[in-house]
Amino acid sequence: MPGLLLDTLNGRRADKVPMWLMRQAGRYLPEYRELRAAKGGFLDLVYDSDAATEITLQPIRRFGFDGAILFSDILIVPHALGQGLEFLAGEGPKLSPRLLDSKLESFTAAPERFDPIYQTVRSCRAQLPDDVTMLGFAGSPWTVATYMVAGEGSRDQHETRALAYRDPVLFQLIIDVITDVTVSYLRGQIEAGAEAIQLFDSWAGSLAPDEFERWVIAPNSAIVDALKQSHPGVPVIGFPKGAGEKLSAYARETGVGAVGVDETLDPLWVNANLPEGMPVQGNLDPLLLLAGGDALVERAQLILKVFSARPHVFNLGHGIGQFTPIEHVEQLIATVRGEIAPR
Repeated sequence: MPGLLLDTLNGRRADKVPMWLMRQAGRYLPEYRELRAAKGGFLDLVYDSDAATEITLQPIRRFGFDGAILFSDILIVPHALGQGLEFLAGEGPKLSPRLLDSKLESFTAAPERFDPIYQTVRSCRAQLPDDVTMLGFAGSPWTVATYMVAGEGSRDQHETRALAYRDPVLFQLIIDVITDVTVSYLRGQIEAGAEAIQLFDSWAGSLAPDEFERWVIAPNSAIVDALKQSHPGVPVIGFPKGAGEKLSAYARETGVGAVGVDETLDPLWVNANLPEGMPVQGNLDPLLLLAGGDALVERAQLILKVFSARPHVFNLGHGIGQFTPIEHVEQLIATVRGEIAPR
C-alpha cells in the first residue's frame, strides 16, 4: 500500500502530515560522518551504491521519516554528459572545462555514470518499509546550466545570466541538452523504484520574470510532460527556490503535481496563491531548525495550521544544515506529529 507521503503528493489529505527533510541524509548525522571518514570523498560515496544506500537509509532508521531521498547530487547529470567533476574541501563542486571556454560537442558522454545511481535506488526501495516513499531527484536545467557554464556555483549566477542574454540560441541548446538527459535520468530512477521525483531549481530566484518563464518554467514543463507520458502515476515535486511571487505561475504552468516552498515566502500568501487543492511542501527556515527552542515549535505549528486545508508535506525551505543538533530535529518531528501542545 502507498504510504502517507505518496498519498499526500497524489492530492489526498489525511489527519497526519507526512514529513521528510531536504538533505536529511548528510553531515549533521554522526553515522554519516563516520561512514564518510571510512569511505572517502563525497563523489566516492555517491558512486558507491552500497554506501549511498546506507546513507539514504540512515535518517529513516533514526527518525522514521515518511520519505527517503536518494543520496546523490544534481551534478551527476553534467558528469554523465562528459564534464569533469570534483568536490574540493571548503570550495564546493568544480566542473571542467566550463562551458564559457568550451562547447558541449567537445564532451564525451558517459551515461554509464547513471548506473550506480539506479542501483542505489533499487537497493533502497528493496530495504525500505512499504509505507516509506522512495524519492528520486534531479537538478532543474537552469540550475544545472549555471554550474556547467561557470564551472562552479555563484551567488548571482551572473556569468550564466549574461550568456543567456548575449547568446540565447546557444543557451537554449544547452538547456535542451540538459532537459533531454534529465528526462532519461529520471525515467531510469523511476524504473529502478523511485515513487516520486523532486526537481531542484536552487538558483531560480536570480532570474527576471521573462527569463524565469524561458529558463525555468519552459524546461521544467518539458520534463514534467515527458514523465507524465512515460510514468503518469509518479508525482513530481517542483522546487524553484527563490521564485517569490513567480511561484504561482510556476505552479500553474509547469504541470508539477506539488510545489516546494522556501522559507522566504509567507505561508499565508502561498496558501492563497497556489491552485486550490495542490499539494504544498515546506517551508520551515533551516536556520530556525538550527536554533531550536520555542520559536521552532511555534513556527512549525503555524505552518501546519496555515496549510491544514490542503495536502501538505512538512519540510524545510531548503536543506538541513550540517551543524543542526539532532535534538532539534527530534523536537521538530514531535511537533509535526502532534506530540507537543500548541503554543
